[in-house]
Amino acid sequence: MKMKNIFLTFLLTLVTMISSYAQKENLSSEELLRVAYISQYDNTAREYFVYLPKGYSNNPNKKWPILMFLHGNGERGNGTDELDYVMIHGPLYEAWVQKRDLPFIMIVPQLHMFDMEKLGIDYINGRSTDWIPKRLKNGVPERPQPEISQENFTGTIANDSIPSREFILKYGWNNVQEDLMSMINKTLADYNTDKNRIYLSGLSFGGYGTWYTASKNPNVFAAINPVVGYAYPELMKPIADAKIPIWNISGGKDTSVPAQYFYTGINKLKELGYHNIRLTVHEDTGHVETWRRVYGGQDIYDWLLNQSK
Repeated sequence: MKMKNIFLTFLLTLVTMISSYAQKENLSSEELLRVAYISQYDNTAREYFVYLPKGYSNNPNKKWPILMFLHGNGERGNGTDELDYVMIHGPLYEAWVQKRDLPFIMIVPQLHMFDMEKLGIDYINGRSTDWIPKRLKNGVPERPQPEISQENFTGTIANDSIPSREFILKYGWNNVQEDLMSMINKTLADYNTDKNRIYLSGLSFGGYGTWYTASKNPNVFAAINPVVGYAYPELMKPIADAKIPIWNISGGKDTSVPAQYFYTGINKLKELGYHNIRLTVHEDTGHVETWRRVYGGQDIYDWLLNQSK
């Protein structure tokens, strides 16, 4: 009798394992869609990416979280034949190119050029389509080699003389707020989404864009993750009032967006009585390597998925 029970238990376990494996094998593949729109900024025809995660089509009753990603300065373009530049960095690179199972519906727009190409910036004027990573039929491409900063460790001392926003405002995500909100609203209407779990993340120019967008639309987002983007104090009150969870990340060796200027906005939030804030300084990383580590890791995705309105 005892042997019979052991055998039945073994069979039940085996059937469960096979069933679980079959379900995983039958999950629908991830999809990358190009969605057309007319920009309210300049009335031009453009596109943005919507990424549907693995298994999206299998369960029509499941509500998926939304992750909107705002890229940095070097990936901007015309939103049509230049759109693929937005895949160079960030969560879309991780999910689509590296084929990681990230359970978000992603919205990934491209910022207008705003005549930035006239400024003679090497990483814009000298960029090539060879920089755009390709999704392979089998396997994944090798990741870029880490950029090891040669700067000495000096520690980070807060500096309240935060640089002016003038340049960022002239060329930044603040100029396309109506477009961003329209993308979110269309995604909510067209796909199985959870309106209580809309997340916003961005790097560098997109890091500031994350702060700005959350400040101007504070009731939309369940959490925000600005990476190597300053928190300007004048943007903080709506974010504090809406009690948006924040994880702000900088690099201790970042000479482009130095960590010393991150504390002003964070301290403003605390002054306003808001404390659901994480500020992480990766002391050993520079500008680019900070966001590669953040999006190439798992921590930020796990944290976002645990946030809900």
